[in-house]
Amino acid sequence: MTTTIMRTTARVTVPVVLVVAISLFLQGHNLPGGGFIGGVLTAAAFVLIYVAYDLDYLESGVLGREVEHGTSVFEQRTVTAYRRILLAGLVVVLASGFGGMLIGDPFLTQGYVHLEGVPIYREVELASALLFDLGVYLVVVGSVLTIVSVVSAE
Repeated sequence: MTTTIMRTTARVTVPVVLVVAISLFLQGHNLPGGGFIGGVLTAAAFVLIYVAYDLDYLESGVLGREVEHGTSVFEQRTVTAYRRILLAGLVVVLASGFGGMLIGDPFLTQGYVHLEGVPIYREVELASALLFDLGVYLVVVGSVLTIVSVVSAE
């Protein structure tokens, strides 16, 4: 059972942590940061929700999944979902690495495109490293949440 102070702190802190995680993720292909630290912060936000409330609230209230109380099937389904996120991240990382090879460049060669006329930003540079960072992000989030779920079930 957690306190009202902990729950209130989580409600205030989690959105800030998620915004910082997205910011670090998006700047990662040009500056230090990226998929790893963004994934760690995102997983930390989910862990904070888990600590402040519980796994049932995280699954039903935040992720919108049905909760089967008192069964290990629920825990297995949760861990399986997190492992799928991890595997999706691995697929994205490998796909981004082989993408350059399709056009004759070495493995993990980075390319970029300039988009003009984008509302608010006017000009945006999209790099293929962003896909790699997305894969790393998914691997980190999936693995940390899998570890937390397995350890908390014990």
